Amino acid sequence: MDLIFLRSLIAVADAGTVTGAAERLNVTQPALSRRITQLEEHLGARVLTRGRNGVTLTAIGDMVLAEARILTERYDNLRSEIAAYTRLEGGTVRIAGGATAVSFLVPEAIADYQEKHPAVRFEVKEAGSREVTQQVIDGRSEIGVVTLPVIGGELDVRRLLADQVVLICAQDHPLARARRIDTARLAGLGLVGFEGGSAIRQIIDDALRNAGVEMNVVMELRSIPAIVRMVMTTGNLAFVSQMAVASETGVRIVKVQGLDIRRELAVITRKGAYLSPAAESFAAHLRSDKK
Repeated sequence: MDLIFLRSLIAVADAGTVTGAAERLNVTQPALSRRITQLEEHLGARVLTRGRNGVTLTAIGDMVLAEARILTERYDNLRSEIAAYTRLEGGTVRIAGGATAVSFLVPEAIADYQEKHPAVRFEVKEAGSREVTQQVIDGRSEIGVVTLPVIGGELDVRRLLADQVVLICAQDHPLARARRIDTARLAGLGLVGFEGGSAIRQIIDDALRNAGVEMNVVMELRSIPAIVRMVMTTGNLAFVSQMAVASETGVRIVKVQGLDIRRELAVITRKGAYLSPAAESFAAHLRSDKK
């Protein structure tokens, strides 16, 4: 049923006459009468009775009027909400990323974005790159920030930035005093690693293997703040993103001769998937912010 029929009935009920309602709606009286007739044909029942002093609602007309007010109000509210989302005055962005992205990359981007669009909400989930990729493919997250490479032909992949992975130690660790060390000095030392199977752990393990270094992995953690804290308190070493220690005063970066560990981070979305205006806008902001 066309909402114009319901709006016509509301106008007639509020005005008390078809002529008065027609003036309010800026249509002719015969045109409005036809609308009411069409409404009654749709419903299969009379909604108005006409008299010398105007019109009155039938019992069914009272029922229809009550529902008509609810339906038209809900529709108008929906239109207003959609308009607000389109103008980025509302909406929710569902984003997932790895530990580095969620801890050090995404928060800054969100804070900067919300200065211009404070009504936009964010749902942020932390997971490994494989899980993030699957969440985007399944539609549980609109945007993902992952370590390359990613597997999935159904994904739109946009490179974001190159991330330097560095070795860190506590400030009182013997290696903290060295300006640069040889890879041989890492052999057998305790390492706080990322959880096994994660993309960044694989990159670090491959780099150490290629350099002929075998370290002693004493524990595995997902959280970067937890890894940094373990390094500060246990005397072990760790490889983390340089972004994680940019403002950290409790650890030192140890430069290792001949060991250069980098990874590529990318923004992924599902090909052909509809992104909400807020999500599409934030994805563009995230990419442009790192150029």
